[in-house]
Amino acid sequence: MKKSLTRPIIPVAVAAAAVAGFLAWSNPSTQLEASSHREAPLIADDPLADNTDLYAFRDPVNSEMINIIANYIPLELPQGGPNYNTFGENVRYEIHIKNSTTVNPTGDNITYRFTFTRTNQDPTTFFNIRLGQQNLKTTYICEKSVNGGAFSTIVTNGVVPPPNIGPRSIESGAGLNTTYNALMTGAIQTAGAAKIFCGPVDDPFFVDLGGIFDLGGVRTATARDGVARKNTHAIALQIPISELQKDGKTGVMAANILDPDFVIGVWASASRPSMRTLNADGTQTHTGSWVQVSRLGMPLTNEVIIPVGGKDGWNARVPGAERAADDDYFTNPELGLYMADNAPVAPAAPKPAGQTYYGEAVPGLGSLRIQSNSLQSFDFRNGANGVSGLTAAQRAGTVFADATFGPYLLRAGKPRSVDILPIFHTGVPNLPPYQLANGKNGNPLAAGKPFINNFLPVIGDMLRLNMAVPTTPRNSPAFSSEGLLAAAVAGLTVAPYNTNANLEFIPNMDGFPNGRRLEDDVTRIELQAVGGAVLAAIGLWYDDYTAGGANPVTAQLGGVLSFRTGVEANDTTFKAAFPYLQTPWSGTKAQRVALSQRAPSGGLGLQGGAIASLQAFPNPIVDQTTFRYEVGVKSTLSLVVSDMMGRKVSTLIKSKEYKPGTYEYKWQLPESMAAGTYVATFYSGATVVQSVKLIHQPR
Repeated sequence: MKKSLTRPIIPVAVAAAAVAGFLAWSNPSTQLEASSHREAPLIADDPLADNTDLYAFRDPVNSEMINIIANYIPLELPQGGPNYNTFGENVRYEIHIKNSTTVNPTGDNITYRFTFTRTNQDPTTFFNIRLGQQNLKTTYICEKSVNGGAFSTIVTNGVVPPPNIGPRSIESGAGLNTTYNALMTGAIQTAGAAKIFCGPVDDPFFVDLGGIFDLGGVRTATARDGVARKNTHAIALQIPISELQKDGKTGVMAANILDPDFVIGVWASASRPSMRTLNADGTQTHTGSWVQVSRLGMPLTNEVIIPVGGKDGWNARVPGAERAADDDYFTNPELGLYMADNAPVAPAAPKPAGQTYYGEAVPGLGSLRIQSNSLQSFDFRNGANGVSGLTAAQRAGTVFADATFGPYLLRAGKPRSVDILPIFHTGVPNLPPYQLANGKNGNPLAAGKPFINNFLPVIGDMLRLNMAVPTTPRNSPAFSSEGLLAAAVAGLTVAPYNTNANLEFIPNMDGFPNGRRLEDDVTRIELQAVGGAVLAAIGLWYDDYTAGGANPVTAQLGGVLSFRTGVEANDTTFKAAFPYLQTPWSGTKAQRVALSQRAPSGGLGLQGGAIASLQAFPNPIVDQTTFRYEVGVKSTLSLVVSDMMGRKVSTLIKSKEYKPGTYEYKWQLPESMAAGTYVATFYSGATVVQSVKLIHQPR
């Protein structure tokens, strides 16, 4: 047992939230899919202080850099004038980093604090921008604290780009007479070797909010991205690994690609003064001590795992101070109730006493069915015992034998304490049983093939990243938005990874939940994880696996891996360099897109869009694919293929008029086309209507 495993952990009760983390890692779940957009009653009334998403990933261009992005202000309408959203005054926005359990053990090792100020440059106009001036112009200072010490200022006058109102406001002489790309580039600040950007951006999250929150109504052909053409505000940091690693080591100094000394935990928060006074003259006074009103580590913890009555309290607490009462929401996640059938299906074990399941009532999750009586007779349905009944002899040589972690991970009647819990609250160590099934010879508790180590033995909800793991090139045909789940599948099924049990880099080991990349589809990953995909990866197979079977991907596991949510990529591309987030949608362009999707009746309807659905099959593509698309209203459309940097590769359809109906277009890829990831986009004029990601894997 590694020495680090015996370090004291903060409250064992916090373990509950870890269950949610595992959800976020290996399975998109119905409730987990909205990220943290308006996730709690009180913060829904205070959007300027609302954390929406948090990302942490090794830079794909410079491997010695780490990018941390904290987004605030959910669901911003680009055309939301005359008063557009911006960072709030009287708010402390903070990014917290934990890299050591011995230095400042109960607090941050690094904290970045941002405070913003607004200046009215022209009080004579109702326009936000006019004649080179802004109303209101936002600036900020950034301070940094190390190991709980005093804050020192590292940026004194950072500038936040204005909202992307439209071309007259940004590009014309009557406005700022520039381009929005220039505004974003000019707003990047340097602080030593680090870079900082604060400003409005396209919201990179993607999910069918309408379907998911309609009692788990996952839909595919008619799914709609509820965050499409919406903006958010980002605080983006690019920091050298040597500034984040606890001993000041660079990335090339890592002992191996899973070096435990390179694990960090990241979370973000927003705080406000405890008292706000509304004055008779229309002004406000903010006084009192600072109170945390929002926080975010792993995506969707508070959104989906914590019930409504506990959400506001969860936002006010720091990692490690989660309530013991929250524990069961992770070890018996509500989503698990909808992934098990109430009517027994052979060879299911008898239901736990008094337990009811609702799998039949949520058809959108029909392919996600939790192991109920696997080959090893372990039942992971809610209320069952999971692996908690292991004997001392069975626990020997595993993390379960540790005096601290054994009781923490093995809980009778709380089966998901073994997978979801550690993902969210401690990270996962490179120790049995948390290794791929390769080399286990049918014993899930034996040593297998390493594929994750983001273990940081401080209990609490944080996004954990092992900075030693190499990056997967974004243009690689192996790049997958399913992150670490894709790495697990490749490790089990793709040569040469599945032919040995050695430690080696598998593409996408740098993906969620080992940190979180902008492209990672956390919704789908988390749903699949709740359905038990990660348990299967480490050898706790689904019920239809036959002992000694050559192929671990049984029909049931195949169904889980092929599960789709209908919205699995952002509605636009990402930039090729820091801050990577795309420019915010302009108010005029976003509105044109929305109007192009009006139903013939004049109302906005799911079937009324220019493109009601866009699919490509097969995908991944060897040499040919077919696009199938439904046109909702008479439209003139173009179909363009671009690479992941937004560069046009080919125009397949140019300004063709369509009547409502269903169409197909076959595309024979040119032999010279390189392997990689591409995006096929339908345009109406210059307006993006719908996109689909393509994976080209030539023979």
